[in-house]
Amino acid sequence: MAFTAQTPQRPLPGAYIQTPAVNRFQSGQVPQPNFLPNSSPSIQQHGAQAQAQTQVLVPETQQVTGVGGIPPVDRSKPIDRAAKTINETLAQETKYPELDSYIGQGISSDYDISNQSLWAPFQKIKVYDIPDKIFEQYNRAQVSTMMGLFADFNHAWVSIDNALYLWDYMHPIPDLIGFEEQPYTITAVRLVVPRAGVFIPQISRLLVVATKAEIHLVGLSAQLAPNGGHSVSLYSTRLSISIKGIDVNVIEGSSTSGRVFFSGRGSDDVYEVTYQQEERWFQNKCAKINHTSKGISAFKPSNPFGPRKEAEYLVQMAVDDTRNLVYTLSSRSTIRTFHMKANGGLDLVITKPLDQTLNNIGHMTSQSDLISTMTIVSINPISSQEASKLHLMATTSTGCRVFMSATASHGWSITDSSNAPSSMQVQHVKFPPAEPGPLHGSPRTENQLSNQSVQTSSTALRPTRTAVRYPPGYFFCFVSSDLQGGNDSLFISGPDSARIARPQESSLQSKYAELGLWLNLGSRAEDIGLASAPFFAAPSPTGFGNELAVQYDKGASEVAILTNTGVHTLRRRRLVDMFAAAVRLDGGDDGPDWVAKRFVRLYGRGETASTALAVACGQGLDVTSDSRITRITDPEVLEYARNAFVQFGGKPQFNENSVIDNSLPEIDLVRPSPRHEGLALYVSRLVRSIWKALIARETVSATGVLAVSSAVSLVKLREIQQDLSRVKEFLDTNRTFIDALAGPQALESIKSKQDEVMLQAEHRALHSMHVLINDMIEGIAFVLVLFDERIEELIVSLAADTRTGLRGLTYEGLFSTANGKDLAKELVKAIVNRNIANGSNVETVAEALRRRCGSFCSADDVIIFKAQEQVKKAAEAGSHTEFGRNLLNESLRLFKQVASNLSMEQLQWAVQKFQLMQFFAGAIQLALDVAQESDRENRALSWIQDGRPEPDPRTAIFQSRKRCYDLIHQVISSLDEAPNQVLDLADAQRSLLARRKTEAYNVVDTSMDEVFQTDLYDWYLAQGLTERLLGIQSPYLVTYLRRKASDDIGSANLLWRYFSQAEQNKDAAEVQLALAKSEFVLTLDRRIEYLSLAKANANTYAPGSARPARQVLLREISDLLDVANIQDDIIQRLKKDDRLTPERQVDVVSELNGPIQSLSHLFNFYAEGASYFDICLLIYQAADHRNPTDIRATWQNLFERVHESVCARGEPLPYEAIIECLRSLGPRLNLSEAIFPVNDLVPMLKRYAFEYQHGVGPETWVIDVMLEINVPFETLYTVLESMLYGEEAPFHGARRCFVANDLLHLIRLWYRATGRGKGTELGGRESAAAVEVTLGYLAGHCAISPDRMEELQALLRKIHGFLG
Repeated sequence: MAFTAQTPQRPLPGAYIQTPAVNRFQSGQVPQPNFLPNSSPSIQQHGAQAQAQTQVLVPETQQVTGVGGIPPVDRSKPIDRAAKTINETLAQETKYPELDSYIGQGISSDYDISNQSLWAPFQKIKVYDIPDKIFEQYNRAQVSTMMGLFADFNHAWVSIDNALYLWDYMHPIPDLIGFEEQPYTITAVRLVVPRAGVFIPQISRLLVVATKAEIHLVGLSAQLAPNGGHSVSLYSTRLSISIKGIDVNVIEGSSTSGRVFFSGRGSDDVYEVTYQQEERWFQNKCAKINHTSKGISAFKPSNPFGPRKEAEYLVQMAVDDTRNLVYTLSSRSTIRTFHMKANGGLDLVITKPLDQTLNNIGHMTSQSDLISTMTIVSINPISSQEASKLHLMATTSTGCRVFMSATASHGWSITDSSNAPSSMQVQHVKFPPAEPGPLHGSPRTENQLSNQSVQTSSTALRPTRTAVRYPPGYFFCFVSSDLQGGNDSLFISGPDSARIARPQESSLQSKYAELGLWLNLGSRAEDIGLASAPFFAAPSPTGFGNELAVQYDKGASEVAILTNTGVHTLRRRRLVDMFAAAVRLDGGDDGPDWVAKRFVRLYGRGETASTALAVACGQGLDVTSDSRITRITDPEVLEYARNAFVQFGGKPQFNENSVIDNSLPEIDLVRPSPRHEGLALYVSRLVRSIWKALIARETVSATGVLAVSSAVSLVKLREIQQDLSRVKEFLDTNRTFIDALAGPQALESIKSKQDEVMLQAEHRALHSMHVLINDMIEGIAFVLVLFDERIEELIVSLAADTRTGLRGLTYEGLFSTANGKDLAKELVKAIVNRNIANGSNVETVAEALRRRCGSFCSADDVIIFKAQEQVKKAAEAGSHTEFGRNLLNESLRLFKQVASNLSMEQLQWAVQKFQLMQFFAGAIQLALDVAQESDRENRALSWIQDGRPEPDPRTAIFQSRKRCYDLIHQVISSLDEAPNQVLDLADAQRSLLARRKTEAYNVVDTSMDEVFQTDLYDWYLAQGLTERLLGIQSPYLVTYLRRKASDDIGSANLLWRYFSQAEQNKDAAEVQLALAKSEFVLTLDRRIEYLSLAKANANTYAPGSARPARQVLLREISDLLDVANIQDDIIQRLKKDDRLTPERQVDVVSELNGPIQSLSHLFNFYAEGASYFDICLLIYQAADHRNPTDIRATWQNLFERVHESVCARGEPLPYEAIIECLRSLGPRLNLSEAIFPVNDLVPMLKRYAFEYQHGVGPETWVIDVMLEINVPFETLYTVLESMLYGEEAPFHGARRCFVANDLLHLIRLWYRATGRGKGTELGGRESAAAVEVTLGYLAGHCAISPDRMEELQALLRKIHGFLG
């Protein structure tokens, strides 16, 4: 009977999808009947047992199976789930709005300006005084002085007449570096990047110094000094050009191509300085090119007598290397755009006069004094990395910022720098903030900012003297505070990145939200420079300006401002710094939670939780009173941040809309809390710079020497590791305050099933992040250990595939993938092996690794290393020595302790070493232990018992175990091949090898691992070792052979042979009977042979076998054997039947020469149809068919058929054929009264003899043949007597003599057979008396010949004498 899986019930309306219940699944298929007697198919349950509903914090190792077609709960490991969260968070960070999205067509004036410095976008770090040496030189000035900054390496410069001096403004007592090698007054100085390959590698910058007569190119090298500053050196390049007549005031260079452009106060022409290493034909080493005035017009003299008009000249130049554009600003506020061509050309592509700019702005806003009276005082390019449409920001004298876009004839020029734009339009105008006053002393909320109308009349930035913009939008505007221009006020604004990333309403476009700051410099600004690396969070416009993403990964931007009194340094205040500073100053007057509430309102709970966590982990920085930047570690600040993370972290949310379709388990419909979002944000921002980065970088020198270095600075790695350690410590310390990490006490807050599911989901999410954080800490520790070693030697020692994998291994792969962990463990092994080779103690080395990076070198790894060391020591000591043997046993003990964690490579190594040292038993035992540990639930065995279905997940488990067993096969093969030497001793002791061989086979034979035994038997059969298989005494062998016997005839034969050898005759008979009945391709003769063997085994007595069971089995075998013999008779008859054509004969015989058919089939389709009446009688006998009419008719048909066939052939005589037929059928029918009815057959035969064989053959042949086949005398006597008295036709009247002669013949033979001491005459006195009466009747009523009458009288006398 086959058991089928029940139809899954539909979920009832309103029922909980994941209500715990017993899962009832049955195996979908039951194996076909096999050779297992008295066995019933077992139904294996695959479902999980019922779980208590109160079990909320489910351990991560549990697996939940779906019920009723519902998909199972997410089975991914915590590390995989957390890695996915990090990837999703990093991907979301890259979607930060690009500049074009929030600076679109229109106008705005959104600023958030507070009189509290803690909300300011920048904070002042320090003011560095100008050295007295500079003032001393300044006092000697005769013509002119200028000042400027090289802020990227913390240097300032001053030109005094013809001399140029540089100094490190951060050094308390700096040295002056001077350039005084020329006599002319300096008019302009610019630091540019030189063209590659022109100068020596030490020259990283080119100092372009313009004088009244010449431009000098001076090489500059800036190297980091040991004290943290920069060491600057100047190099004479001897490159200069004459510029007489050009009063150079503007110089600009391209950082990509190294091209240098300049212009003078006399015209708006654009010149270029060309320079090269060597002079060429018609080309000097250094020259100048005028890109704007061409031909003779460049030399046309001016008319000294005409009307005098002030010439237009350039006041600023700017280069955008990302688009190959040069922008110029003229004294008449005309903006020109030039395209730098690849061949060295410079084409003017756009001219934007002031009136066109005013016209564009006029379409956006009504009349405003700020527009009508403006001039443009500065321009700043916006690179293609920052914006795809916006190209330029121009600042007006009234403080307005005008954002412009340039387009080519075919559309926006986004990334293709080879296409020059052809037009420029104003896209956006940002008006100045309101004038400082008491109304703007407190910070405003986003709603207030959104509801404000655009202010287009503020004069707060009038007059703007100059302005600068740095990515991603830092704006520094210098406003003259007095009419003389002696003092400047500085307005600073920066984007509020958190608010831009999260607009108040998701459906609205992000606003250009900025934080502002007023700063009184108290002196005139001379220059400004970016003291830190240029900002970028991503290489494309989307995500470029995300300051939040890099606030923990990169240093905050710093700006230096040079005034005539000193250098002011400012630092960008990060969001985390604002939070920490606000908490330190109590945040305001609205209660202790005012800071957290403000952050939640403006930036959302996720960002607030992330920022609070960062502050609690010590990320908040502030400038101290002594101008040092230090971490904020005030206990009250850290406690507030901790409380904000816990209290304002929000709750998980359940998506009830997704429950209806049952597409996902309930736990996957829960969105974790903002607290989890904040944790993911903070952690992803800590590791963003290394997550996708390679771990190692390989280089090969020209001499072929391999060099391996860390792709990420080790200092950076240590910083990240420390920050992650603080996060882990925070979570561990505050576990009890966070519901999802608090443990069982969190159950108290559960009020419904939904609360339970949400708590489960939150716990799963936070626990996964906790696991990943721990793995990242240890992963970084491992990398640090790795680069503490001689990593080149380690790399060379690795296998080729491992080395290839290491080249592409990223930190993400190391932290979160099994392949990364495996590669790391290979490196750990290489480290340990190298230290062992160098004489170090393996336990010391491994323990040190385990302490620093436990997940890569666990306690089990330490044991493995110790075991491997024992093996190596055993090899050195000699495996045949007692000490070496003890070391091998100890290594086996250690290996067995960690069998669950041994890799296949480690197992292969151990087995190979054991085999070489003839430790065969240990090799086999270790492989067995590893196989069993890899499948503790024994799922491979259940797969085998289920018939090895495919596809099935258990197949992989079995294959994993089989790899271990294959190693055992190798050991056994080596054992068989090894010479079995015997020592020539008197007591015939076995040799050492023989003893070890016996030990190994003892481990094999006594193993309780049924999967191993099954695989071993498979291997024996594949190797043709059937005799060895039959010699095994194991209960698993019978199970194995029974399991295979249903599919493999060879296994079935082995099974009954095994039973016969074990004298289990009944079991052997059962197998042989099953073979005879099986569907295997067997001939009928083979099946009869199996039945004959089975009958013999069933008849053989065996101890322990019950006699009734044997009798039942014997009866079944005998019955089936009778049927088989009948089927064989039909086959033999068909082979000789000339009524069949040869082709049909072959087909019919092949149909019968196979499985044993049923009697009905044989009778209906063969015996009766072919008129094989003798076989029909045999079928009656076998089927116990007792219908006398059918039987008589069949006998009659048989006699007629035999007579006709013999007559047709002509030989032998018909009666002889009848006799032969009776001789054959009588014994086979066992003279059955039903099938061999003598009462019917004798009269039938007598009539046949009288009618067809009268006078042919012996007169009494009927009685003779009956007696020959052992028909009893009594039976024949009764039949003949009945015929005599009945006078049935044709035996009536005178013809009764035929019956009388047979009767007299029978009595004579009967008396002869029973007389003279052979027994009681005629069967006894009673029957003798009846015979006497019959003989008397014969003598008086039948015509008997004289000879027979005399014989009759003699019999009467004998009988009378017997009766007395």
